[in-house]
Amino acid sequence: MVDLFFYGTLRFVPLLELVLGRGGDDLDVVQAGLPGHAVFAVKDQIFPMIAADPDHVAQGVLVRGLSQGDLAALNYYEGGFDYTLKPISVTLSSGELAQAEVYFPTEGLWQQDGFWDLDAWVADWGALTLRAAEEVMSYQDRVSAEAMTRCFPSVRRRADAWLTAQSRPEDPAHDLARDVVVHQHKRAFVNFFAMEEMDLQFRRYDGSLSPVVNRAAALVGRASVVLPYDPIRDQVLLVEQFRAATFIAGEKQPWMWEPVAGLIDPGETPEQAACREAMEEAGVAISRLEPVTHAYPSSGASGEFIHIFVGLTDLSDINGGGGVAGEHEDLRSEILGFEQLMQGIDDHSYQDMPLVTAALWLSRHRDRLRAEVS
Repeated sequence: MVDLFFYGTLRFVPLLELVLGRGGDDLDVVQAGLPGHAVFAVKDQIFPMIAADPDHVAQGVLVRGLSQGDLAALNYYEGGFDYTLKPISVTLSSGELAQAEVYFPTEGLWQQDGFWDLDAWVADWGALTLRAAEEVMSYQDRVSAEAMTRCFPSVRRRADAWLTAQSRPEDPAHDLARDVVVHQHKRAFVNFFAMEEMDLQFRRYDGSLSPVVNRAAALVGRASVVLPYDPIRDQVLLVEQFRAATFIAGEKQPWMWEPVAGLIDPGETPEQAACREAMEEAGVAISRLEPVTHAYPSSGASGEFIHIFVGLTDLSDINGGGGVAGEHEDLRSEILGFEQLMQGIDDHSYQDMPLVTAALWLSRHRDRLRAEVS
């Protein structure tokens, strides 16, 4: 049996119980502190780190009597964050000392960013971390901790997208607790994208439940799409890049002309993502975003939810672009007049649905946009 001291996110009991797969009275948890240490936020991350600090006591919880199975689950979850277990001595609330182990980060791996506050973290990131941990732990014994580490950014985007979807209004015509019955939920594949399956029944229009059916969905998260438009010059900017998905599907022309697009990071608004991607991919600064729509582009197969904008910009001032090399992006851009764009729409030259949607919206609102800057 092993006794562990938790100072960071695993002090959040719902997260600890999720990772261990058990909780309540089954866990022996007491408050404790580690003298000579403090808990710090990590720059550009949503989890904390512990470091030596002679003037502070790192507050946390001591969990006693953990099994080897518990330790395997914790090592899987914490292993992805590059932490290692080290023996320490903690002080209990009674004043007595207790021996335990604690996960310390690899030295020099993270940069401190002020003291960390558990309550603030729970308010900002608790729900997202729970959802992300649920996906992560479902792959224990199937995907290595090292491989899962590479998936963490994508896992968090999917968790953020799920929470956002859950926050939208319920369908007044359907009670999901009554009208959808899930018999089995399987997380089948994880990488940059994920594939999830369910065996389920749904309420049919005659009032009966359907037979049990197996359905799957490709999940990626939320994305922002922005078509840069210069209303003074009456021009748009498109980007072209290789799309592996269309190639895998058998497409003979997998280099696609599209608007600027990218995934929305947790804590980022669709508008912020649209402006960021416009600069990264096309080197253009968006002065104003016009919302086109937000929707599921392929609701029969994918859970991706996209926000489409037309972004007003000055296309005579382009600085950079081309994508993020670290993400293996390789893009080129082209500026074309509105009439040339619409001719391409009429000729069915474009195969990207968000581009077609944004172009048709622009055709309805172009006169207003141009009048506003004349």
